[in-house]
Amino acid sequence: MDIISLIDGYGPIEQSLIAGLFTWFMTAAGAGLVFFFRDIDRKVLDGMLGFAAGVMIAASCFGLLGPAIDQTSGEGLVKVLPAAIGFVLGGICMRLIDAYLPHLHPGAPPEETEGVKTTWHRSKLLIAAITLHNVPEGLAVGVAFGAAASGESLGAAVALAIGIGIQNFPEGAAVSVPLRREGLSVRESFWWGQLSALVEPVAAVLGAAAIIYMTPILPYALSFAAGAMIFVVVEELVPEAHRGKNGDIATMGVMLGFTIMMVLDVALG
Repeated sequence: MDIISLIDGYGPIEQSLIAGLFTWFMTAAGAGLVFFFRDIDRKVLDGMLGFAAGVMIAASCFGLLGPAIDQTSGEGLVKVLPAAIGFVLGGICMRLIDAYLPHLHPGAPPEETEGVKTTWHRSKLLIAAITLHNVPEGLAVGVAFGAAASGESLGAAVALAIGIGIQNFPEGAAVSVPLRREGLSVRESFWWGQLSALVEPVAAVLGAAAIIYMTPILPYALSFAAGAMIFVVVEELVPEAHRGKNGDIATMGVMLGFTIMMVLDVALG
């Protein structure tokens, strides 16, 4: 595959950085829609959020949990236990961040601000919410490329990065356009929209480095990233997608996102 051959000559840290920058770029491209649209139809937004959820669910199942179980020797409970532990720890970690980081989801009223009490303006709370989504995505990409260096398929890591990048495009628009409605200028809305994804290349590099220097934790790290992403899907994306009462559209978005990510993983992995 041309994409795979292009990065095959780089080390896992460099590959993770390239992939993280790609996912950031896709977010920035989506945030750039604010230059053309002042608002996004609620049905479109709910479909995009559902799509992002579908991609993350499939990425967690095919790109992270499957390899995590494959990396563990033994049979039955012994084989699945590291993946189960890592998955639960990923969810717990995101729950702690969710409980303490002040944030507000797009479309939510001010009284639904989560985390510790703060004097942050609504726009900062919106940015924090999207940044919270992006941390486990970057981590998942880095862990996947670190796993490729330990014998897993490089194609699977590339598929994961492409899938997350695709769903980051609408996610970028989902943060920059609401910021425009909050009164920020077009340039400011774009700036903060793309900036929310800069945590992805950082998290990707950290995830890859952790795997390279601590190979025994690979099953735990893969499933940890999966747990973190599933937490975001269930706690954040699905409720947001149903906020506008377009449940059918959001559900079809989930189905489409899941299918695309599944096809990418099988085709490239």
